[in-house]
Amino acid sequence: MPKQLNDQTLDKQFAFLREIDQLKSVIRKSPLIDQSRRENSAEHSWHLAMYALILKDSSDKEINIERVIKMLLIHDIVEIDAGDHPIHETVDNTAQDEAEQKAADRLFGLLPTSQGEELKALWYEFEAAETNDAIFAKSLDRLQPLIHNVATNGGTWIEGNVSHEQVKQRYGSVISAGSKSIWNLVQKLVSQYFHR
Repeated sequence: MPKQLNDQTLDKQFAFLREIDQLKSVIRKSPLIDQSRRENSAEHSWHLAMYALILKDSSDKEINIERVIKMLLIHDIVEIDAGDHPIHETVDNTAQDEAEQKAADRLFGLLPTSQGEELKALWYEFEAAETNDAIFAKSLDRLQPLIHNVATNGGTWIEGNVSHEQVKQRYGSVISAGSKSIWNLVQKLVSQYFHR
């Protein structure tokens, strides 16, 4: 028989679900592939979950795809309070980390305690990128904007005056840690872009 939730639990869950609607208003640097506008962080998270679902067999290590998808759906929720942290911009990493930690406490704290702690632990795991699930999730988080930049003739690379070597440094180790086969393919796409 299904578990019946009390009104207080549902109230907290609804409050969290209403609050995370704000992720749709966090505009990222990456353009949509059709270049009609920039994507928002909610769209990015959904797209990453689809990347995980479709590319799960590309992981170099055994993964739990449900956990990977959960990580990808929640990994940027902290941007509601802390803002986006573009890879090609210089930021105060300590201040950004503190802002994200504070955001994680507030946002996951809206949920019933056990549920909030579970999601916050997944967020920490993603950030640390030490488990197989987190390593693969991080690799996809780095892969998706790379694919967008190749598909949009440079996208944020042009805006940030990013070199071929910088792309290899900023993307290569993270993507290849999750899937060497994906990195082997996409670095060919990157080379084609920079040597066209």
